[in-house]
Amino acid sequence: MELRRRRTSRVLLVDEAERLLLLCGRDPRRPGAGWWFTVGGGVEAGEDHLRAAVRELREETALDLPAERFGPVVWTRQAVFSLDGQGYDQYEEYRLLRVTAAEAARVRVDEGEATHGHRWWSLDELASTAETVRPVRLAVLLGDLLRTGPPELPLHLGDFNEDDDDRE
Repeated sequence: MELRRRRTSRVLLVDEAERLLLLCGRDPRRPGAGWWFTVGGGVEAGEDHLRAAVRELREETALDLPAERFGPVVWTRQAVFSLDGQGYDQYEEYRLLRVTAAEAARVRVDEGEATHGHRWWSLDELASTAETVRPVRLAVLLGDLLRTGPPELPLHLGDFNEDDDDRE
C-alpha cells in the first residue's frame, strides 16, 4: 500500500482538573478497531504547525483561542498506519494548551471529526484503561509534562507502525 505523507499538529487540551480531552476514532474497514487520540489534525497548505493547531482546535472543539495561548512543541512522533484503506506516514507535533473551567465547559466536539465520541480523561483513568490510547504511555508522558513543564527541546516519542504493533 502506498503511504500518503502527512504533517499534523496535535493539541494536549488540559482543563483545570488536569484532565485531557481525547476523541475516539474508528476505522470503518476494521469493525471493532478503535482508539482514543488528541485534538488536532493535518497541516494545510500555507499553514505552519501552530496555525494548524489553532484552526484544528476551533474546528474540533469550537474553542477559538489565540496562538499565544498555546505552549511550545513538547513532543514529536512519527506514525505509520492505515485508515479506511489509505496508508499514512504521519509526522506529529504536540503542544500543551491549558484551559479554564469556563472554556472547558464551552467545548463542543464536532462529531463529524470524532464520530465515535469524546471525553475528558484523568491521569489515573489514562493509566488504567485497557482501551487503545495514542500516543502510548500517554498517562506517564502527560504526568511528567504537567509536573515539570515543557522540555527545553521537544521529546521525540519514537517511530511507530500502528498497523503492525498495537503496543507501539
